[in-house]
Amino acid sequence: MNADLHSHSSISDGCLEPAALVRRAHAHGVDLLALTDHDELDGLAEAAREAESLGMNFIPGVEISVSFLDDTTIHIVGLGIDPANAELAQGLARVRSGREERAQHMAAALEKCGIHDTLQGARRFARNPAMIGRAHFARYLVASGVMPDVNTVFEHYLARGKPGFVSHQWASLEDAVGWIRAAGGVAVVAHPSRYHRLSTAGLERLFDDFAAAGGEAVEVVAGAHTPEEMKRFATVARRRGLLASRGSDFHCEGESPVDLGRCHELPPDLTPVWTRLGY
Repeated sequence: MNADLHSHSSISDGCLEPAALVRRAHAHGVDLLALTDHDELDGLAEAAREAESLGMNFIPGVEISVSFLDDTTIHIVGLGIDPANAELAQGLARVRSGREERAQHMAAALEKCGIHDTLQGARRFARNPAMIGRAHFARYLVASGVMPDVNTVFEHYLARGKPGFVSHQWASLEDAVGWIRAAGGVAVVAHPSRYHRLSTAGLERLFDDFAAAGGEAVEVVAGAHTPEEMKRFATVARRRGLLASRGSDFHCEGESPVDLGRCHELPPDLTPVWTRLGY
């Protein structure tokens, strides 16, 4: 099965409207798609309708931002969630609050670097004003000629330790997993190779706490993972008895390292997370 269980639309920081994202996935041979916008559920109904019209299986999802240990941001994907669940919706609303204030601080920091009017510019790239974030600032800086591409913007201005980075307090790990479970979903550690600030012991702590909270799966195959990292997290899945997930983490053509449906296959001895969801 060509399952892609991590993708983003313009409802958060992707470039495509939800229906267009589904059409692209279908054109790429995806059999089972999950839309997992950051801290937001508003694109799920549109995506589900389009998937149904194309005869493609669709899983409602979300990617929740979490602050872990020493202010390290990690992401927990929820798959098979009920978008109407009040506990999840209220929790995500709390996570989204403060994004506007953070954006204002980011713009002020970039102003000190001599880059002007970035908040107004970033808003032009944010279809959903409540979800304005670093990707929208990065796209504006590329469009205005400050940097050649989004990755370079992050490297120079928006990554942790760079002049435009502003920290933010997200959900706790326990809350994020709890909201997903309350909504009937399966919690997944997203792209674990990206948490460079965590030591080996810190990453072990992440998986310990995740399992203790009721988390069940890990993204073994992710757009950001090298073949060596896929092997590493396949071993984590085996050792900890976790389900294995697969997702491109697609945001935009030309920005994302892997397009929809173009991920590596899961190792055959792992149990795919979609079996837990009835596929």
